[in-house]
Amino acid sequence: MHRPEPAMQVGYVVADLDASIRYWLQHTGIGPWTVFRGVELDGRYQGQQVTVTMDVAMGYSGELQIELMQITSSTPSPYAYESGAPKLGPHHLAWITDDLDASVAQARERGLEVLFAAEGSGTRIAYLESPEQPGVVFEHIQGEGLREMVAHGIEQARTWDGTDPVRPVVPEPPNR
Repeated sequence: MHRPEPAMQVGYVVADLDASIRYWLQHTGIGPWTVFRGVELDGRYQGQQVTVTMDVAMGYSGELQIELMQITSSTPSPYAYESGAPKLGPHHLAWITDDLDASVAQARERGLEVLFAAEGSGTRIAYLESPEQPGVVFEHIQGEGLREMVAHGIEQARTWDGTDPVRPVVPEPPNR
């Protein structure tokens, strides 16, 4: 039996990113939180091309990344019900991969189907699920420097003294 690397992330869909960060800080002490605004994923969902936008925060509990996602687009996506209401709460369990295509092929061999495949800002992702367990979503993530970013976040959390609990990442301005 194939034994995967440990999962590195648990993702949650939230209604209000800032309120959720405050909640996690208050009730778990997890921090600091790295915040990305205006994240854009271009991909395929239910046979159609979609662009999903969201604001994201990442914090760490040991080596486990907690990802909070506030969806800011209204396009059909794995983050919302058909009514358009967000699927609030636990969303997925994720692994980093160095070869997304191979990881997806292996998952398909184990009976999983691709729910959503997308790219955004140097990252490729695939969400997979089983027809027998709808709503249980597994994510594989591939991106240049992703393992280093996670290692940096883990170290930031390990040495965090409680100051500067929210750390926004400001996107680079476009080249002109």
